[in-house]
Amino acid sequence: MTAKLIDGNQLSKELRAEFQVRVDRLRANNVTPGLAVVIVGDDPASKVYVRNKARACESIGMHSEVHAMSGDTTQTELIGFIEYLNTNANIHGILVQLPLPRHIDSRAVIEAISIDKDVDGFAYQNIGELVVGESMFPPCTPFGAMKMLDFAGVAVEGKHAVVIGRSNIVGKPMALLLLHAGATVTVCHSRTRNLPDITRQGDILVAAVGKPRMVTADMVKPGAVVIDVGINRLEDGTLAGDVDFDSVKEVASWITPVPGGVGPMTITMLLGNTIKAAEQAAGLRAGSAETRIA
Repeated sequence: MTAKLIDGNQLSKELRAEFQVRVDRLRANNVTPGLAVVIVGDDPASKVYVRNKARACESIGMHSEVHAMSGDTTQTELIGFIEYLNTNANIHGILVQLPLPRHIDSRAVIEAISIDKDVDGFAYQNIGELVVGESMFPPCTPFGAMKMLDFAGVAVEGKHAVVIGRSNIVGKPMALLLLHAGATVTVCHSRTRNLPDITRQGDILVAAVGKPRMVTADMVKPGAVVIDVGINRLEDGTLAGDVDFDSVKEVASWITPVPGGVGPMTITMLLGNTIKAAEQAAGLRAGSAETRIA
């Protein structure tokens, strides 16, 4: 058995076509969804991510702003600029590219973003709403992974899902979204004993640890659906996921590739959250919170 691919590029293309319709509706009401991305310092990878986000916005008629600030920007200056963006009616979503320089408290910066513009979904209030299943802006990477499961026709309800990784950005919110979808969820991490014994129980296996090719075929239940969140750059410059793709694809039923899997979906869900924020601000969206619909 060779696993079928869950193509993140194709799903992103389809979702962005749907988003285009919503952007056109907003523009017809004199509202252009706007995303402001703030980057502090000169991290090369961050610059690439920011550029890709701006291009994605512009490709469907959204407004994007990239604000590059020097590495010696103070925390006070950064928060002051975010407060300005909070009051800017042309900006519906604010994203501060992480990591920030060490002298800046990332949590304080995230909490400075207006809850109505926290399209990354990292503020404490949004995290709390996610816990109870009422998040308006689910974190983009796990949200994208859920969309990929839906795209593949995977029935999550009643399945045993195993998540490797407990980060606040991916692992924990991924577990919560799976739980809300009706799965029984096990979260594994660096202190987990007998990891392969647990991962082999997963009907759905999500790898989000940042270690290239850590998940091997002997760790995967035959027929499992494998979602690889990891994007690791190897010494030769190529990219690899957290899953040993070549071996695992012979065991799994579905698998996401790297690149071309979860990565494109992260940016796409960021667009969806920003459009949702613009619709909410324009009174074109019901006020009820959602966790599974972009």
